[in-house]
Amino acid sequence: MPDQQTRLRPAAPEPRSTRHRAAAQLAVAAPALGAYAAVRAVGLLVFWVAASAAGKDATHLLGGRWDSVWYQRIAENGYGWTATLPDGTVHPDLAFFPLLPALERGLATVTPLTLQSAGIAVAWLAGLLAAWGIFAVGARLHGRRTGVLLAALWGAYPTAFVQSMAYTETLFTALAAWSLYAVLRGRWITAGALCVLAGLTRPSAAALIAALALTAAAVLVRDHRRGGRQGLLRRNARMLLGVCLAPLGWLAYVVFVGVRQGSPLAYFEVQAQWGNSIDGGRALAAFILGLPLPAALGLCAALGLLGWLVLLCVRQRQPLPVLVYGIGIVVISLIGSGYFGSRPRLMMPAFPLLLPPAVALARLRTTARTGTVVAALALGSAAYGAWTLLGPGPP
Repeated sequence: MPDQQTRLRPAAPEPRSTRHRAAAQLAVAAPALGAYAAVRAVGLLVFWVAASAAGKDATHLLGGRWDSVWYQRIAENGYGWTATLPDGTVHPDLAFFPLLPALERGLATVTPLTLQSAGIAVAWLAGLLAAWGIFAVGARLHGRRTGVLLAALWGAYPTAFVQSMAYTETLFTALAAWSLYAVLRGRWITAGALCVLAGLTRPSAAALIAALALTAAAVLVRDHRRGGRQGLLRRNARMLLGVCLAPLGWLAYVVFVGVRQGSPLAYFEVQAQWGNSIDGGRALAAFILGLPLPAALGLCAALGLLGWLVLLCVRQRQPLPVLVYGIGIVVISLIGSGYFGSRPRLMMPAFPLLLPPAVALARLRTTARTGTVVAALALGSAAYGAWTLLGPGPP
């Protein structure tokens, strides 16, 4: 396996056209896309059967509730809607980032799809693009078999049902995965441009921005030690340009909210109104302490498993951008004061956490054993997804 420094060097130019390279990469990724699509098809089939048995509209459950409604309202009317809850809490729509509603509006404009159907279509297409990017990262680090299994495991994530909803998780994960892949290939400007789009999708783009920035800092330190200060910036000009691009999407939206609300801190005030401020984990600790003892112990065990996965990623010596991104998503998901039930969903873009189990599965001797494990995980994820979507609470 090539070391991290080798992976971060710019790739040699290839003679084929971009279209031919993309077609070749798609052919290589076809098994991963097929595995991911099969896993998600199991989830959708179980959900559709359960929804039909319950007499509920499956399409509405996927695209007409919770955050999906806020995105579609923005797509239809732009920003400006505010909901006041019975307890007096004010929830402005400025808490939702603009890229998904823009794509929903664009797709609904050029096709017969409604905004709701367009939102679901964007999520499903983005899910395939995310699986492709996840495969590309996994295959580059540990080979094609691991890449295929990594994409399949991401499709069988416990809250993977959200990947079928008109939410931003698949879109953000696709942008993040391909940005990380670009960094591993030494294509920093592409990585920065994708990070711009990720910053217009979710606030957790901060983890991706940090991954690019810390990786660039490490490269500069390494090059300084090897070659001195002379020509340091010139040698790394494209990397520095990519890093400068990376935060522009997130910053642009922060500035937009500030200008619209007439306050430079308006973005953070809007997030606080939704209960999304950073509290260092106090809300999480209070939630655990408020549970019955068996539930609290179970949740602590789940958090312990999460910590073990993070440790495995460190011991696996994942490349710096991949490691920082994965840990960053986990930290952002845990230190906020938001609704606890959303935290597993918020951690779903942290696909590097699945690299250790994907590598372990790839080492199984037979494809039948591997397939059995993935099938069992897919069925478990499907059952949990159907139960959640048909229940009263948000994902």
